[in-house]
Amino acid sequence: MTTLNAELRTFYEARQQQIPAEIRQIMQRASQELADSDQADRALTVGAQAPRFRLPSAAQQTLALDDLLNDGPVVLTFYRGAWCPYCNIALRSLQQHHEAITTRGARLVAVSPQIPDESLTLTEKHDLAFDVLSDIGSDTAKQYGLTFDLPDDLAAVYDKLGFDLQRVNDGHPRTLPLPATYVIDRAGTIRWAFVSTDYTTRAEPADILAALDALN
Repeated sequence: MTTLNAELRTFYEARQQQIPAEIRQIMQRASQELADSDQADRALTVGAQAPRFRLPSAAQQTLALDDLLNDGPVVLTFYRGAWCPYCNIALRSLQQHHEAITTRGARLVAVSPQIPDESLTLTEKHDLAFDVLSDIGSDTAKQYGLTFDLPDDLAAVYDKLGFDLQRVNDGHPRTLPLPATYVIDRAGTIRWAFVSTDYTTRAEPADILAALDALN
């Protein structure tokens, strides 16, 4: 069975052939600068208390972490937005493992800085059975230590590609979260964490399931 990151790598390699060299250089330089920063080291990790949040869902409900934890552990995943193809691949993979997550008594929620309407479109397009929450302004992602700002040249590339982050992020086009996934136990403690500066890699669902199994 192909792993999620193997699928992402295959997509990345095919994608590189389609991107003009000058744009590829800008993307690669920005990725290297982010990798060289200490951003990932500033993110919360195992043993930390998970910051509480109340965020709107695609279904126009407000979900609070405390309420979710009342029912069991939470798998919390941060992604950049529906415009990001790597995020879409990762979310589809999580959907394929959603039943395995819920049978372990856990709740899966995904968080991005995009507006609820974009989250709803994403949910419907990929038939997602888990909640997709809107963290407009990335305040929650900031509390987890995950946010960074796009450099000017990469922001211009994203505009040229038609991502329109000004609209989909409701006036916060430059701030994005690192890809991250947390397993949070019922006491609100982070028991497993995946954080990466590389948007082409994500937490493997098998590792998430193993982390949930280790809670019992």
